[in-house]
Amino acid sequence: MTSYLAPDAMRARRFKTARTVLALMLREMSTTYGRSPGGYLWAVLEPVGAIAVLSFGFSLLVRNPALGTSFILFFATGFLPFGMYNVLANTIARSLRFSRALLAYPGVTPVDAILARFFLNALTQMMVFYLVIAGILILFDTRTILDFPPILLSLLMSALLGLAVGTMNCVLLGLFPIWEQIWSIVNRPLFLASGILFLLEDLPPLAQSILWFNPLVHITGIMRTGFYSTYDAAYASPVYVFALSAVLMFFGLLLLRRYDRIILNQ
Repeated sequence: MTSYLAPDAMRARRFKTARTVLALMLREMSTTYGRSPGGYLWAVLEPVGAIAVLSFGFSLLVRNPALGTSFILFFATGFLPFGMYNVLANTIARSLRFSRALLAYPGVTPVDAILARFFLNALTQMMVFYLVIAGILILFDTRTILDFPPILLSLLMSALLGLAVGTMNCVLLGLFPIWEQIWSIVNRPLFLASGILFLLEDLPPLAQSILWFNPLVHITGIMRTGFYSTYDAAYASPVYVFALSAVLMFFGLLLLRRYDRIILNQ
């Protein structure tokens, strides 16, 4: 009889978790986007504005981008996957702080709060990516032939890396509040070191060997292979990004399970 009850109990638990995550997602949609003028429109306008400024500024300095002829497409293929990672890492890191009141209920777990923020913000960033890229391809004569597998692979790598870094930082922020300031300082140079403004191959060998360990460089390189048929990011390693994400996620969940009560009671 136990063999029949166990699967039913597992299905009930999964259904309960899915329902809790959905409820948390709806709550965040109403609080984050529902109360601000423009709502989701700002999620699209922010990357569009950043890409436009980059494109205009660099078009005044150099004649052609590192790939192709469109500055706006070149910077979009670097900025958008970086933006997905950055948004996910930052929002997930504050999951417990955002949902602290709801975590007092026995049916809501820290993992539920993390998953809710991950799914909502990942879907939002996917929508932003589609709208911005579609707009660029419609408005500008880029003559791009899209290769969807590397594009989707890059987005998946970006999402999982953001989830893993955010989960680890969720624990560190809860245990050591000063980590928020430290991470802000450490994270700031990533915009310049993630291949948004350049190709890794154009840098000196020493810089290439150092920046190779930045997983965002791999994500950007793979993304651009999906837009530029003549570009081959031979250095890019999805295995490295997935392995790093898995290690960070493992230790993040392990520490969260060990110290969740301490974090929530602070």
